[in-house]
Amino acid sequence: MSETSTPYTPASTSTTVAGNETLIDFLRGEKDLGLDDDDLEIIRKEKVNGRAFLKTSKEEFQGLGLGFGPAKNLADFAKECKEKKKQKYGIKSSSITSIPQFTPVPHSIDEKSPEFKLCIDDILRRIKNMGPVVDSNEAMRCEYISTILHTAVSILGGLVIFPQMNVSGEESSGRVDYAIKKILDDLLEEIICITEGKQNQPGKGVAQNLMQCRSSCEMNLDTLKKKRTAVEAFEEYEYVYGIVTTATDWYFILHSTEAIYCTSKTEYRISLTEDALKDSTDLRKNVKRILGVIVGLLKDRVSASEEPANKKRRVEEIIKKK
Repeated sequence: MSETSTPYTPASTSTTVAGNETLIDFLRGEKDLGLDDDDLEIIRKEKVNGRAFLKTSKEEFQGLGLGFGPAKNLADFAKECKEKKKQKYGIKSSSITSIPQFTPVPHSIDEKSPEFKLCIDDILRRIKNMGPVVDSNEAMRCEYISTILHTAVSILGGLVIFPQMNVSGEESSGRVDYAIKKILDDLLEEIICITEGKQNQPGKGVAQNLMQCRSSCEMNLDTLKKKRTAVEAFEEYEYVYGIVTTATDWYFILHSTEAIYCTSKTEYRISLTEDALKDSTDLRKNVKRILGVIVGLLKDRVSASEEPANKKRRVEEIIKKK
């Protein structure tokens, strides 16, 4: 499939929320798939809708009774549709700097605080026990990411962090590495930050995180509708923060229901090498900087009013500071 960025429109790839008959009409229009009436009847009989279609493999299509050719074509087409969802944002692995930028307002971190001291000690202990991050896999990198996120949540307080949480929206669903939530009351809570840990490929991570943030916004809107009047429910505006990181390189995202922003042109980096065991000065400086950004983002989102107009005004103020 071409790497050219293709706008995501209902006419081209909006299969996620399509019902069975809508999906069949959509597939019938894709002549190059080579589907005949018998193939489409199988899709109808098995009640395959848009969401199921995007997650079905060639083998599963064959298991439904489709021949190899149609099954292969459908599986490949489903994959293309999912890729176009990422291209909706115009992002390729080498072009994340094309996203509009924003400048986070950092929180002042006290190096003498027990939370910061514990964070540094834990990172140094992990470097000693696991070795440098240079060639580490994603699981090892998440060990460091977890330490920093838990420290940020501890510094601010009043938040909860969920690893491997499932987020589900109209266009995508799946597990995120870490979700940080604000408790609204005894029954309701809202997502304020989604974190994606990657071994490499920050562009791919940003594209995934944007989709996760979009789903999180949708989940929050559904939650808040339970607290609003019918009139207020129509005034929909929401925003969440996203973090994409390899544990060494960190990218921060602001995703609202109207626009997206990133820090991809600003370097946020922590060197997790064995040199830190001899002299932790640089480690402390860089961890302090990134912790300040994370706590600042969480603090902003926690203090944001639940009212859509106030949230929108808050985002506009943040963007003006860039």
